[in-house]
Amino acid sequence: MAVHAHPDDESSKGAATLARYAAEGVDVLVVTCTGGERGDVLNPALDIPEVRANLGRVRREEMARAAAVLGVRQRFLDFVDSGLPAGGADLPADAFARLPVDVAAAPLVALVREFRPQVLVTYDPTGGYPHPDHVMAHRVARHAFDVAADPAANPEAGSAWAVAKLYYLVSFSRAWFQALHDATRAAGLPSAMDEVLRELPEGLPEPPVTTRIACAEHFATRDRALLAHATQADPAHPFFAHSRDIERRVWPTEDYELAETRVPVSRPEDDLFAGLRSGHAGRTTAWPPAGSRAGR
Repeated sequence: MAVHAHPDDESSKGAATLARYAAEGVDVLVVTCTGGERGDVLNPALDIPEVRANLGRVRREEMARAAAVLGVRQRFLDFVDSGLPAGGADLPADAFARLPVDVAAAPLVALVREFRPQVLVTYDPTGGYPHPDHVMAHRVARHAFDVAADPAANPEAGSAWAVAKLYYLVSFSRAWFQALHDATRAAGLPSAMDEVLRELPEGLPEPPVTTRIACAEHFATRDRALLAHATQADPAHPFFAHSRDIERRVWPTEDYELAETRVPVSRPEDDLFAGLRSGHAGRTTAWPPAGSRAGR
């Protein structure tokens, strides 16, 4: 289960991992906290009145197309996008990020108990970047990881379920941009990454990485899924400019931090299901309890 703030986040962060596991037969569920109604239209070709007037509907349609590309299931929690008010202005009264965490997490607790995932993936406490919905998505996912396992909590939400492992995404670190930039220049090709690197603050700490998932063969699927979010993905963006062959060679993984585990593991890992398999995909060792499905 992957918990994200808005439609498109699942395709720009960890999408090749989702595609890899879906292709292996894992039952993958993407949970999207909000509908992205207050987002910007980042593709100039679609920044038109008709799209802006119906952005919530458009983004849900884009989400359905991206989920089909990735081969995953997807559910909305149906909270309202907080937007990103300028100049420190207050968030709208109905914003996702203004809700009490236990209220916002309640439908996710119920969904965890219904779906019974072995692994939950979300953002780190910073949200990956300081959008209030990303920070709130972390808080909600962290809360649900704890509460869903407690039989005394939220009994109306179904029988307790303890997710075995909680991961934080490590997406688009400065080291990733730098590696692609350097390899592109070394190949004698122009790099669009220098523009991105100039915009990144100096001295950012590199996030801890415990787990690297080899998924280079699914980068094309990742790109198709992101482009399915047509209002959010400008084909002229520098992300689409670099050589995928170079990316596969210099950074063939998507990276994660194992934040908590209820099963023994050895670090570093190369599989989100490390400690949960016995020999091949779809089989488990001591986790989860009998009667649950292994490939989630």
